[in-house]
Amino acid sequence: MRVLIADDEPLARARLAALLDECGEAVEIAGSVGDGDAALAAIAETQPDLLLLDINMPGLDGVTLASRLAGKERPQVVFCTAYENHALQAFELGAVDYLLKPVRLERLREAVQRARQRLAALPRETSYLFGRLRGEQVRIALDEVVCLLAEEKYVVVQHRGGQLLLEESLRQLEEAYPDQLIRLHRNCLVPPQRLLGLKTLGDGRVLARLGGTELMPEVSRRNLPAVRKLLRMS
Repeated sequence: MRVLIADDEPLARARLAALLDECGEAVEIAGSVGDGDAALAAIAETQPDLLLLDINMPGLDGVTLASRLAGKERPQVVFCTAYENHALQAFELGAVDYLLKPVRLERLREAVQRARQRLAALPRETSYLFGRLRGEQVRIALDEVVCLLAEEKYVVVQHRGGQLLLEESLRQLEEAYPDQLIRLHRNCLVPPQRLLGLKTLGDGRVLARLGGTELMPEVSRRNLPAVRKLLRMS
C-alpha cells in the first residue's frame, strides 16, 4: 500500500512516518507534503492508495482537498487532526477514519487495515496500451500514462517510466477510452486525473499543468470549456 502524508507540521509528518513503520503492514511512503496544493499535485503524480490528511493546512484545507478528489484514482483518506468538529463532514466525504492527534499506533494500524480492506473490495480493471520500444512490442498500463502526443505517423506516449510509440491515432485512442482520456488539443490527449490546473500566457494561449511531468501542453479554444469544467468538478 502506497501512503501519502499531508500535514503542515514537519514533526507531525515525521511522527506519522515513524508510526507507519511500526504498523506491521506492508506500506510504502509515496511522499510527504506540507500543504493542500502540494498534496493535490503529489496525488496526481504518485497515485497513492492511502492519504493521511491534516485539516488545517496552507492553501487547500484538508476537507476542501478531500471534496475535490474523485474518480477511480481517488485514494482512501484518513484524517489526522487536532480538531474534533470536522468528523461528520469527513465521513460524509467517504473518509476511512478520523484520527485525533496525537495519533496512537493502535488507531493508525486499525485505519490502515480498514483502508486495505476497502481497496481489496474495489473492482479494478486495468487498461493497457500496446506499443513499440526499441523495436520490441511492450505494454503500458493506462494508469501510468501522463499524456499522448501525435507526432507525424506515430503517437508518443509519455509515461512515468519514459516513452512509448503507438501506431493508433489519437482519434482511435479517444474512442477506445472515452472515460479515461480527455483531449486538450488536436495533437494531445491526457488522463483526466493528471490535470492539475491551467496557465494563461500573455498572448492568450492556455497551457495545462500536468502531474508527473514538466511538460505543459497547449489547450485549444475548442477544448478549453470541457477542460475547465472537468477541473471545476475535480
